[in-house]
Amino acid sequence: MRCHIHMSTTTKTEGLVIERKFTQNGQDGFDGVEFELRDALIQSNSGKVVFEQKNVEVPKSWSQTATNIVASKYFHGAMGTPERESSVKPLIGRVVDTISEAGQEAGYFESSESANNFKADLTFLLVDQYAAFNSPVWFNVGCHKLEPENKAGSWSWYPNSKRVAYGEHGYQTPQCSACFINSVQDTMESILTLVKTEGMLFKWGSGTGTNLSVIRGSNEQLSGGGTASGPLSFMRGFDAFAGVIKSGGKTRRAAKMVILDADHPDIEEFIAAKGKEEKKAQALMREGYDGNGPDSEAYASIFFQNANNSVRVTDEFVQAAEDGRDWELKARAGGAVTETVKAADILRQIAEETWSCGDPGMQFDTTINKWHTSKASGRINASNPCSEYMFLDDSACNLASFNLLKFLKPNGEFDVDRFTAAVRLLIIAQDILVDLSGYPTERLRETRMIFAPLVLAMPISALC
Repeated sequence: MRCHIHMSTTTKTEGLVIERKFTQNGQDGFDGVEFELRDALIQSNSGKVVFEQKNVEVPKSWSQTATNIVASKYFHGAMGTPERESSVKPLIGRVVDTISEAGQEAGYFESSESANNFKADLTFLLVDQYAAFNSPVWFNVGCHKLEPENKAGSWSWYPNSKRVAYGEHGYQTPQCSACFINSVQDTMESILTLVKTEGMLFKWGSGTGTNLSVIRGSNEQLSGGGTASGPLSFMRGFDAFAGVIKSGGKTRRAAKMVILDADHPDIEEFIAAKGKEEKKAQALMREGYDGNGPDSEAYASIFFQNANNSVRVTDEFVQAAEDGRDWELKARAGGAVTETVKAADILRQIAEETWSCGDPGMQFDTTINKWHTSKASGRINASNPCSEYMFLDDSACNLASFNLLKFLKPNGEFDVDRFTAAVRLLIIAQDILVDLSGYPTERLRETRMIFAPLVLAMPISALC
C-alpha cells in the first residue's frame, strides 16, 4: 500500500522537513566520490562483442559488472550521437533532478533547503550504491530534457484540473513502475487491447502478468457457432509480441507472466505447453541448429519462451491431491463440469514439467487472498512476472532496493539511524513518482493513484 508520509507540524507551511544524513551542507551528493574513465564491454560465450562503449565515467568503487549494466541498459541516446550519455553523473542527475523538481512543484518539501537536502542525500545513496530504483526509472525519468520533441501518449494526472486524462507528453510523464498486473475479458476486443497494453509496457521497460482463466477453453462453444480458440492459442500471439519488443528499447528482454487456474478446461495443455516446445528446440539442436541463448535459431523457432507460466491452485485442490480425490475442470461460460481428473495427476504433471523445463510455477490462491490487504476492492488473481507483487488487476507497483551491507558499521553493527533515513528518502521519491508517471490505460492510472503500492526490496546488491 502507499505509505503515508509524515508532514511537518512545526512550521506554518505544510511540507516535509528533510535534514541531511549522508552529505554535508554545500555538498551535492557527488562530492567526495572519486570517478574514473573505463570501457564498458559485454561479450557472448563465444567471445562476440555484444556491447561496447569506451571512456565511460563511473565511480572508482563500482565493479566492472555495474559499469557494464549501467552503460548498456541505462545510458540514454543512440551510440555515436551527442545525446548519448557516457557518465553516471548526468544519468543520476536527470533522475534525481526530475524527482526533486516534481516534489517541489507538488509541495512535498517545507522549504527549498529541505528540497536541496533531499536532492543531495538521494544522489549520494544512488552514486555510492546504497540504493537503486527499478529499471524504468533509469530508462525514462528525466529523458524529457534529452528528447523534448518526444510526444508519446499516456494516461496521466493533471494536478491543476485534478483529473486523469490522456495526453501526448512523452518523457514528461514517464513510465516509472517495473511491475504491472493486467486483466482481460473473454472478448476479442479485450484480448487485442491487452496485446497493445503489454506492448506499451514492454516498450518503456516494464513487465506484466495476467490471469487468462476467464478465456473460454478450446472445446467450449461460441455464441455464433463453432468452438473457442482457447487461451493457449492467444498465448502464442502474446508470446510473439513479447519476443520482438525489447524492454525499454534496449537489449533487455520483455518480462511477462501468464497464469491459468487449476480448474480451467485447458489446464493440462497449459502445464505441458513449455515442455513440448522445449522438445522441439532439442530436436532442432540435434539437427545442428544453434541453441545458444533465447535468440538462437532453435529457441527463436518455438513458442512460449518469453513468459513465465504459473498454475493457480487453491487449498481445496491441494487437499484433493493429498486425499487422492477427483478434481473437476469447469467451463468458463456457465461453469458446467467439462472433465473430471485426479488432482494428484495434475500435481504430478506440474512437477514433471517443472523438472523438465522450469515451468509452470505455482501460485497458491487461497493463501494469497487470505493475506490480501484490500479485500473490499476485489480479489487477487495474478502477479507480476517475478511473483513478488500480488495485488489487484490493472495495478502497478514501483520498486526500489537497498544494499544492506552499506549500512554496516565498522564494528559489524547495523546502522539503524542511517537505514531509517534512507528508507524515508526512497519512499518520498517513490511517492513523488506516483503522480509524475504516465500509464498506457486509464484504469491502470486510476488504480495506481488510489492504492499506489510501493516496494522497498532488501537484496545484498543494490544494482537491479
